[in-house]
Amino acid sequence: MSSNKELNTQEYQEFRQFLEHQCGIVLGDNKLYLVKSRLSPLMSHFGIDSLAELVKRSMKISERALRSAVIDAMTTNETLWFRDTYPFEILVNRVFEEYKNETRPLKIWSSACSSGQEPYSIAMSYLEYKAKNPGALKGGIKITATDISNKVLEQCARAEYDSLAIVRGLSPERRKKFFDEGVKPGSSTLKDEVKQFVQFRHLNLLDSYALLGKFDIIFCRNVLIYFSANIKRQIIAQFRQALNPKGYLFLGASESISGLTDDFEMIRCNPGIIYKRKN
Repeated sequence: MSSNKELNTQEYQEFRQFLEHQCGIVLGDNKLYLVKSRLSPLMSHFGIDSLAELVKRSMKISERALRSAVIDAMTTNETLWFRDTYPFEILVNRVFEEYKNETRPLKIWSSACSSGQEPYSIAMSYLEYKAKNPGALKGGIKITATDISNKVLEQCARAEYDSLAIVRGLSPERRKKFFDEGVKPGSSTLKDEVKQFVQFRHLNLLDSYALLGKFDIIFCRNVLIYFSANIKRQIIAQFRQALNPKGYLFLGASESISGLTDDFEMIRCNPGIIYKRKN
């Protein structure tokens, strides 16, 4: 295989534009190392002998499989169970409590679910809440989990996690309660009692959300940081349309919609901030 794996400045700029157009992700001037680390493994898989050639071909409409693999590689991010802890405490102690007398299903959207830890953490939180409050939320919950990567969605559906993934943010008590021993040595598989609440669907956040329906709660955590201000405004506007009146939006710890929209009320929870849709 050729050692010519480098992208020149012009090729990198063209790929940056392509990626932003395809999925909204904005790569900085100093992220060439990230492109190399994410895409170099694809070279042998597709029989392409340079990174420059791989990137060039991925931008052709005719190269669907390669394009999909490149977008998967560039958009797949590490995640963990109950990330940052407090959003799930807010969900249980504040939001579930607010909706506890609802008799219809509470609808929740995990809008960039990656390998499934977030929506499954929401489902576990619900089960723990119901154990303590058996008369609450009589309609149950329905979680829609979406991602741009078909590869991670396949992993989500299997709900089997290796020994490294399973310990990241998951207590031994929860692992024992909600998981069975997996097929592969050292792996764990989520129990059906958790999986039953989650439906996975492919979605690009740049596309329309209309077919998803309306939600009471949207999680979009640690995603907006990758988008330009204009793309953020577009996504937030669509979230507003997808939320029922007075519905809640959960963002990542380092994310804010200040200056992007006036459609939400910011609620400080100490720790953490959530956003409530204004009527």
